[in-house]
Amino acid sequence: MRKEFVMRGQTASGSTEILNFSGFKPGMAYKLIDFDVYPAANIGTTNFEGTASITAGKLNVSPNSPDFNDDGLIGTTYFGVNTATGNAHKQSILNDTFLITQNLILEVRETDSGAAVNWQCKFERVKMTGPEEAVTNYKQFAISDE
Repeated sequence: MRKEFVMRGQTASGSTEILNFSGFKPGMAYKLIDFDVYPAANIGTTNFEGTASITAGKLNVSPNSPDFNDDGLIGTTYFGVNTATGNAHKQSILNDTFLITQNLILEVRETDSGAAVNWQCKFERVKMTGPEEAVTNYKQFAISDE
C-alpha cells in the first residue's frame, strides 16, 4: 500500500470544499505534507494571486487573513504572478505534525481577478496504536467542537 496520496481539484474563488477523511481505515491518520495552488485560466496573460487554507476546525479560516493561533489551521499556501514584471512568489506553511482523522475544510481565493483556483494536497498515511488513535481523535474533536 502506498504511503502517500494526492487530493486535487478546482474551486471557485471564495468557495470551500470538504476534504473527506471519514470512512478511511481505523488505526490510520494522515499528515499534510505538500499544498499548492495554481491558476485555472488565462495563464501567462493575467496576474494571479491565489491563496488557500486547510482547516480541521468547525469553521474555515480565511486564506487571505490566516490566524496561526487557530489550532484548526493546518495549512496555508500562496502563489502570486505579476505578468508585467514576470515576478512570481510561492509560499506554503504546513503543520505537518497534525494527525488528521476527520474531514477538513479547504477554502481558496484569487484576489486579483476572482477566477477559479486549482489546488493540490499531498498526504502521508501514518499508522497509529490504539491509545494514539484515541488521543488524536479526542484532540481533533476538541478543535472541531470549539
